[in-house]
Amino acid sequence: MEFRLRFWILCGIYLLGFMAPWNWALHLDGAGPNAHVWGRLAVALSRGGTMGLMTAFNVVLVAGTVLAFAGAALRTWGSAYLGVDVMRDESLRSDAVVAEGPYRRMRNPLYVGLWLHTLALALLMPVSGAVFAVVAVVLFQLRLMLAEEAFLTQKLGAAYVAYCQQVPRIVPALRPKAGDAGLRPRWGHAVLAEIYLWGVAGCFATLGWKYNAALLIRGVLISLGVSLVLRGVVAEPGKKMLKTEESDKA
Repeated sequence: MEFRLRFWILCGIYLLGFMAPWNWALHLDGAGPNAHVWGRLAVALSRGGTMGLMTAFNVVLVAGTVLAFAGAALRTWGSAYLGVDVMRDESLRSDAVVAEGPYRRMRNPLYVGLWLHTLALALLMPVSGAVFAVVAVVLFQLRLMLAEEAFLTQKLGAAYVAYCQQVPRIVPALRPKAGDAGLRPRWGHAVLAEIYLWGVAGCFATLGWKYNAALLIRGVLISLGVSLVLRGVVAEPGKKMLKTEESDKA
């Protein structure tokens, strides 16, 4: 059930992170337009005397933009080789070991890419909400990651065990650890599948210089809305392709 509902569970975690409803009773975070991680980090950096407050805001914004683009790029790279149909499947699948693209260096680029994205989003959340969101996303996806590995080990056997012994789980290897089988990436579908992350990265790069976290959050919501519309556009070709492959096998 967790794997099937993973998209909506993640949406719920992010929503709680932005709203931080426990603040209504506990008052853990301050009030005001800069009562978010971005503002708090900028103030903390400026207190050291090494930079002014505006420079500190820019430093944190650049860091968030880099995290957002890195997360989008890593997930797109992984999606291009894994296939959108597999990535969006509501059940675990074990067609074959995918050891192409980023999977030659790390076993879970999609999860790591979302962690980077979560760190970028956390800059717009109140501090307690950011801590909750980051911890909850990491723990939830670690649970999915370990469940996937157990499933793939059972279904694919020695081939997957050998792959796990060669390729790190999370921290990418500097050099490819698995051979290149010549699988062609599907970049178009991958970019569409990750359009939400690219939209958020674009918002950080453009709207961020308005220094208005509320405006950035609206950009995040618009990116999410666009991605929901495009989910059907991306999923349909993947379903047709899968049906064609199954009919060819038959």
